[in-house]
Amino acid sequence: MSGRFITFEGGEGCGKTTQIALLVEYLKAKGIEVVVTKEPGGTPIGQELRKMLCTGDKDKFDAVAEALLYYADRRIHMQQKVLPALKSGAWVVSDRFADSTMAYQYYGYNKRLSKEMLDKLYEMTVGDFYPDLTIILDIDPKIGLARSFARNNLSDAKETRHESRETEFHENLRRGFLEIAKTAERYAVLNADMSVDDLHERVVALVEKRFF
Repeated sequence: MSGRFITFEGGEGCGKTTQIALLVEYLKAKGIEVVVTKEPGGTPIGQELRKMLCTGDKDKFDAVAEALLYYADRRIHMQQKVLPALKSGAWVVSDRFADSTMAYQYYGYNKRLSKEMLDKLYEMTVGDFYPDLTIILDIDPKIGLARSFARNNLSDAKETRHESRETEFHENLRRGFLEIAKTAERYAVLNADMSVDDLHERVVALVEKRFF
């Protein structure tokens, strides 16, 4: 594979969508073919799974069912979109990947699922493939949630299933992402509580350092 796989992670309202759009613009200006995607929802089937996972009552699935649905989406996403794009030489930039599942289903739920179970699901569906760079946008959950609810008020999708969880969940989630970031060199944590332009500069600096 000659392409690069960059993933963005973080809690609700951390600004991933905006920063991905700016990074893609930067990469395309350098003549790089870029495929933009997301999890869940990066494929037609994934879009249906996203409706199930991101809308409705927060307790409609237990943690196990939720993790299985996320990995079903991931398997389809990998096979139908991510791997073919990388094989063709394109760069893939994804709004969330497997680190979100570990952060949400393991840390967010206060370890109601075992890490071993989630690692096994990763091995079964993804194998030994990992992103080249994972950028974690870190923000105080209170600030991020305020942003997220404001965004959802302007949308018809009302993807507030995770936002509606208790404060403890989001605090656990933040700690989880920071713990995950310590486990491999591919991770980089950026403070997301700054201006859009300043954060974009830091994202570009990371990408320049890793790949150019």
